Amino acid sequence: MLRFHDPLWFFLLLLIPVIIWYYFRANSGGTIKYSSISTLKKIHPSASLYYRHVVLILRCGAIILLAIALARPQKGKEDTKVTTEGIDIILAVDTSGSMVAGDLTKNPDVSRLDVAKQVVEEFIKKRKNDKIGLVVYGEDAYTQCPLTLDYGVLLKFLDKCKIGIAGQNSTSIGDAIATSVLRMEKSKAKSKIIILLTDGRNNSGLISPETAAEMARELGVKIYTVGVGTKALYAPVPAIDMFGGKTYQRMPVDIDERLLNEIANVSSGKYFRATNKNSLKKIYEDINKMEKTKTEVFHYMEYKEQFTDFAIAGAILLILEILLKNTIFRRLP
Repeated sequence: MLRFHDPLWFFLLLLIPVIIWYYFRANSGGTIKYSSISTLKKIHPSASLYYRHVVLILRCGAIILLAIALARPQKGKEDTKVTTEGIDIILAVDTSGSMVAGDLTKNPDVSRLDVAKQVVEEFIKKRKNDKIGLVVYGEDAYTQCPLTLDYGVLLKFLDKCKIGIAGQNSTSIGDAIATSVLRMEKSKAKSKIIILLTDGRNNSGLISPETAAEMARELGVKIYTVGVGTKALYAPVPAIDMFGGKTYQRMPVDIDERLLNEIANVSSGKYFRATNKNSLKKIYEDINKMEKTKTEVFHYMEYKEQFTDFAIAGAILLILEILLKNTIFRRLP
């Protein structure tokens, strides 16, 4: 895109008709007297006679170019500036012994944790410009991966999550929330969320879930709680029988939905229940849609001055006009 910053200078072009009129008027008045016309016929016109109007052309060209230069032509380039306001997300994943149950798919050998890891991995890959961290918990709770923008590293830590990595005989939901909140204590992000996934109830830890939820609320951290497990009373758990063969035992499904609802409500979050892989996947997709990264796009034009080339070209034509006028096309007094 081309624009002129000072277009009023184009009024200089009005001088061109005046210069042309004056030029031809000045060159039409002189006469030279000869005693004999035969002598005049013997005079052959020089090459300079045929090119005598070059001076006029150079002068007009110089005025045009200098007028353009003075009008300051500017070439514009449209550019876009994108600013993003990322969200800080802590994924708190239950790795206690009960997560070995295989009730989220038709294959009982695929554990709840296996399904959770697959769904969480898809969730991570869909996020952009968000810092995401990982907390695992069972009897204890600890940070598996701090908040990071390096999703490759985060996914490697997720892959290392195994049953019992944080103790397998109990579940410390309160400690998991507190650990997640502490990870965000110094965060400057305007939006901070915890996605807490569990298949049980709080029966371990130093901090109660209610107290931890209050901590989250005070720091402006929203908690989405996700309960995983079939609606049936029991879930299949792979085991080895007395002969060394594979068998399946029944484990009670015991999700404290009242507590998970309360945690979500206190922190302005939401509770979800997943009974199979598809419903768990949809839950994380819904959270992904609800917690969108704020993006602002600014369009602007950047202009670059182009007058230099026109000014130089105009000056060259003006110098040529002066040189030719005083040499080849010099007029007799």
